[in-house]
Amino acid sequence: MRTIAIVNQKGGSGKTTTAVNLAAALAESGKKVLLIDLDPQGSASLWYGFKEQAIGLYDMFVKNNKFENVIEKTEIERLHIAASSPLLAGVEKALAKHVNPENILKEKVSKLPGHPWDYILIDCPPTLGILSLNALTFAKEVLIPVEAHVMALHGLVQLLKTINTVKQHLNPQLDIAGILACRVDNRTKHSQEVLDQLKRRFDSKLYKSFIRENIKLAEAPLHLKPINLYDKNSKGTKDYCQLAKELINQE
Repeated sequence: MRTIAIVNQKGGSGKTTTAVNLAAALAESGKKVLLIDLDPQGSASLWYGFKEQAIGLYDMFVKNNKFENVIEKTEIERLHIAASSPLLAGVEKALAKHVNPENILKEKVSKLPGHPWDYILIDCPPTLGILSLNALTFAKEVLIPVEAHVMALHGLVQLLKTINTVKQHLNPQLDIAGILACRVDNRTKHSQEVLDQLKRRFDSKLYKSFIRENIKLAEAPLHLKPINLYDKNSKGTKDYCQLAKELINQE
């Protein structure tokens, strides 16, 4: 079972878009997938039609609820979700006196019988608080979506340092699954220059796949469907299917 935290502290990087659509593409490829939405904004959950989940993950963190009680089926075969809730914004305060609060998710998932999924993907909050630390302590790998914009490169360097710190102090098994260029606009010289910089600086970790700027990807959450269900012939579907294949080939 591969456990992958999808992380970027910068907004607009394509983090939630990647979590939602990569999960769907993997499931379509025959993999059993669980998507955990740890972002209190709940965008990934809303994308799949789960609105304002009452307690769910919050009770798991704060009230010792079992992890299996928060898992829901989606309309996609082989894809489940642990949906977010606005209440998650209060987890940090609620766990202020908890011993080792960064280990809660890892402990809860370890109690599940067997390994019911091939992949667990985690959509992380855009801040490095208790929820993100839980994801990074539990996951074996990190996938980093990066917007094809020069300013995003500065944030990427800092994020890699943070991940290395977590690896040293909390999770020695943590590794970079890959860096994914998102919102690539082939019509602009700027996007190509950023891609070239990513290749020069992070070649061994950069996925060959990249996600092109695509209006259908922007429309898909309005229809509460991942891109492969909303428009199977779109560039977004092709790009995330290609990423899923590349990820599977890493096995």
